[in-house]
Amino acid sequence: MRLPSRPAVIAALTILALSSCGTGTPSGGESVTLTIAANSISGGKNSDSADWIKQWVIPEFEKTHPGVKVLFQPSGVDDEQYKTKIALDLKSRTGADVIDVDGIWVGEFAQAGYIKPLAEVGGAAVDTWEGWSQIPQAVQGLGIFDGKKYGLPQGTDGRVLFYNRTLFKKAGLPDPWRPASWQEIIDAGTRLKAAGVPTPIQINAGTAMGEATTMQGVLPLLAGAGAEIYSDGRWTGASQAMKDVLGFYRQIYGGSGLGDPRLQQEAKGRDKSFAQFAAGRIAILAESDYFWRSVVEPEAGVAAMKDRDTAVGYAKIPAIRPGAGIRGQDHVSMSGGAVRVLNPFSKNPKAAWELLAFIHGAAATKAQLAGQARISSRGDVNDEVLTGDPMLKFVADEVLPVTAYRPGVAVYPQVSVILQEATADVISGKSAEEAAAAYRTKLEGLVGGAANVSG
Repeated sequence: MRLPSRPAVIAALTILALSSCGTGTPSGGESVTLTIAANSISGGKNSDSADWIKQWVIPEFEKTHPGVKVLFQPSGVDDEQYKTKIALDLKSRTGADVIDVDGIWVGEFAQAGYIKPLAEVGGAAVDTWEGWSQIPQAVQGLGIFDGKKYGLPQGTDGRVLFYNRTLFKKAGLPDPWRPASWQEIIDAGTRLKAAGVPTPIQINAGTAMGEATTMQGVLPLLAGAGAEIYSDGRWTGASQAMKDVLGFYRQIYGGSGLGDPRLQQEAKGRDKSFAQFAAGRIAILAESDYFWRSVVEPEAGVAAMKDRDTAVGYAKIPAIRPGAGIRGQDHVSMSGGAVRVLNPFSKNPKAAWELLAFIHGAAATKAQLAGQARISSRGDVNDEVLTGDPMLKFVADEVLPVTAYRPGVAVYPQVSVILQEATADVISGKSAEEAAAAYRTKLEGLVGGAANVSG
C-alpha cells in the first residue's frame, strides 16, 4: 500500500492532536517518560500482547530503571489504519518511542525517512546487545533494509512441506521424507498418484489464494531457484529462475494430475485444501507452521487431526537442485512477522533503546509466550519452550536459518498480485515462457520501467 499523499497527511495532522514522543530528559535528575505503540488492545485485537506490555513489560522495566516511566499507546484497528497513524506520527516527528510495525513496512518507512537504523538512534549500545547472538542472521533480515538494521524481529514463522505419512506408506515412499530437489517432489507425486491418492501435491497457485500463493508457493520456489523477488534495487523479471518456478507449477497443474487446478481457482480453495489434507485426499502440502499450530491442531484446529502427531510429517523445501538456492543453500523457506523500531525523533533515544532491548530480552520473550509453544526470534528461548513440540523446534532449528523475507517496499503488494496472475496463466494453459513474459510486461509498468527489472 502506498503511503498517504502529502495533502492527506497535512489534513490529518490538522485534525489529530498528536503527542510529542517522550517527555522529560535523562539529565539533571528529571524523570524520563517513554512510550510504546502497538496495534493491540486489552479485550480486543491482539489482547494478549497488550496485556503483556501493561502487566509485565512496563512494571518490570520500571522496576529496574528508577526514574523512568513507561506509557502504552494501544490501538485495535485495521492494520492499514494503524500503519497510516504511525506514518502520520513519524512524518510529523511525533509518536511513541518504541513502535510495533509489520516487517513488510520497514523498507517503505526507511525510504520515506520515517525510521533510521537502530545504531543511528540508540547509539553504540545497539551493536553490543547480547540478543544479536541469539537471533539467527536470516531472522534478523526481517528488520533489515539495504543492509542496515532498522528493527528487532518479534516472533516469526517458516514454510515447509507437510506430508501425510499414511499415504506415503501406501505409496512405498520413505518416512521421514527429505526431498533434495524439485524432481524428487515430482517423483513422489507420481508414485502417490499411482497409489490412488486423489491429489498428490498442493502448492498454492492463482489469484483466489491471494498472498498465500506468493508466500507459500512463488517466493520459496524462487528462492530455491536461486533468486529473490527484489535484490540490489531491482525486481526479478522473466529470468531463468522465474521460468523455472512457473515451469514447476506447469508440471503440477498442466495435466499431469499431480495437482488440482480447479482448487486453485475457488474462493475457498485454501480452506478446502486444508480439509482435504486432513481427510487423506491431499498428500503433500506447502504451508507455514500455522498449518501445524492452528489448522490440523488435534483439539481446536479448523481441520483438526486427532492423530496429527503421528500422521503428519514435515520436510524442508528443497532448492531446485542441491546448492542452487539463494546463498548457495540446499533448502529454502520464507517467513513473515512483525518488528519493533525506534522513533528517530525520540527525545530520549538511548533510554528508548534500553526499553527496546529489554522487550526483546529472554525474560520478556518467555513472559510473552506465557507457556505456549510458539516460535520466537531468540534461539535460547526456542531451545527452552519448544522441547515439547518437535515440529516447531524443527522450524526454529532447521528452517529459520535458511529463510528469507518479502521486500518491505511500497509496491510489493502489487507485484505479489502479478506473481499470482502468472501462476494462474500457467494453470489456464499458458507455457512458463508465455506467463513469464506477460508478468515482466506488467512488472515494468509497476516499478518504473525496464531499468528496475533484472532478467
